[in-house]
Amino acid sequence: MPRANGHPALSTSLDSIHISPRTPRTPRPLRGDGEVDVDGETEEVEMSLLDEEERRRAATGEDDEAAVGAGAKVKAPLSADDKKAMALLCILYLIQGVPIGLALGSVPFLLREHLSYSQLAVFALSSYPYSLKLLWSPIVDSVFLPSLGRRKSWIIPMQTIIGTLMLSISFRVEDLMNNAPDHVFALTFVFTSLVMIAATQDIAVDGWALTLLSQENLGYASTCQTIGLNTGYFASFTVFLALNSEAFCARWGLPRLLLGTYMQFWSVICFCVTIWLTFFQKERKEALNEEDMSIVGVYKTIWSIMKLKHVQSLLLMHLLAKVGFAANEAATSLKMVEKGLGKEDLAGAVLIDFPFQIVGGWLAARWSRGDRPLRPWLLAFWPRLVYGLVATAVVWRFPKPPITTAFFVFLVVQTVLGSFASTIQFLLNTFTNLGGTWPKFFVLKGVDFFTIATCEVQEAGTTLNVKAAECVSELGKAHCKEIGGQCNTERDGYYIVSAVCMTLGVIFLVGFIMPTARKLQALPLSKWRIHS
Repeated sequence: MPRANGHPALSTSLDSIHISPRTPRTPRPLRGDGEVDVDGETEEVEMSLLDEEERRRAATGEDDEAAVGAGAKVKAPLSADDKKAMALLCILYLIQGVPIGLALGSVPFLLREHLSYSQLAVFALSSYPYSLKLLWSPIVDSVFLPSLGRRKSWIIPMQTIIGTLMLSISFRVEDLMNNAPDHVFALTFVFTSLVMIAATQDIAVDGWALTLLSQENLGYASTCQTIGLNTGYFASFTVFLALNSEAFCARWGLPRLLLGTYMQFWSVICFCVTIWLTFFQKERKEALNEEDMSIVGVYKTIWSIMKLKHVQSLLLMHLLAKVGFAANEAATSLKMVEKGLGKEDLAGAVLIDFPFQIVGGWLAARWSRGDRPLRPWLLAFWPRLVYGLVATAVVWRFPKPPITTAFFVFLVVQTVLGSFASTIQFLLNTFTNLGGTWPKFFVLKGVDFFTIATCEVQEAGTTLNVKAAECVSELGKAHCKEIGGQCNTERDGYYIVSAVCMTLGVIFLVGFIMPTARKLQALPLSKWRIHS
């Protein structure tokens, strides 16, 4: 999913956790491990590293041994209702992908012309809510209006807010962007709100997929999420960035698309889908018991999961997993644009890369099957680290614009190879969502912190050097030029931050991540369950 920072796909941070349905069960005999409660029934909450088919078997109560021996079952053909449900899910995921693509994709590139990297670090905080939605997901799952529906009670108001917020901000977003240094916190607040609302809508849509699709075709929910979210993200990042570029529009004779106009278009789409949902889409009623609706109970279950030692190891592993390429994902593309890469060229490279990401996702799903699902994830670390090193070297030796066709082809090949490895890791472990988000703030702050830049001014036959961190932005360079000076970068903090991240990445990978991952995937299924 958008992976926002480079250009990753986003996915729900709960994909690696499976919570078995809390519905009455027929009492089962005592298991071989002796785990049974005092009433002879076991309520299982499972966090699994297994593939989707194995998780489904565990959720339906089949014995582990029988599940292993039975083999994969053939999926039933899609019915007309399932096809309609898939179309609806794709549209709902598309709506949340649009603001996420703006906040994590195109807007940072537009702001780069006006802000320093430290100011961009503040704006980067807008991506945090999508990685933290676990904190309020039990509330979304349990509080609703029965007359409206369990999922529509959240989806309808969230989409209404998204459309209203985009429409209201569209009328002055150009002014805010052009005067970004004075409105950094306002812009951060607006896009953080959009991402948080989209994340809340995502929680409800994920839950709705469980009843929209038939039981035998639930596996298509993740396909809908991938298609919808990626399409919305790339529309707001790749397509918009190209159509917003004056050079691209002049080359192809197209009118330039402004950010305000783009947001107005999607606000109308958002309102139309919401109206259709309200009056024409019915939601099936779910049989719920008191335990299903207990917010406190769900938080207790999450806390019980978090107390498992191997779960803590898993979380720590994912929090550290992306440190090695954090600088590459957060700053390399921004540096290339600073060096003279046109935004339309960047968008073109990402657009070409899009079908390769789809193929990479399909291959990742196949490779992750079996008894060692983390093996492809571990192997993908090394090419990603090498790719980060190559990207840093490209920034170091970046040619003066305009770039040649040969160099553009090289960038496309580099982007495709790097994103292929990224897609493999992303689809297999979505806890890395937060692992890729938290370092971004510190990376961008570090670029400015380690950078030594001065504005060199000639005055009365002498040279006056004034320290100016703002020289990293086009606006800062313009201010220096206005007073008759020229920006000189004596030391670029990007290279220091890149070296630190890659060194730490190798240390974490060899010393902790690889041995921990191998140990975790060797654990039996019973170790990923809590019993109450």
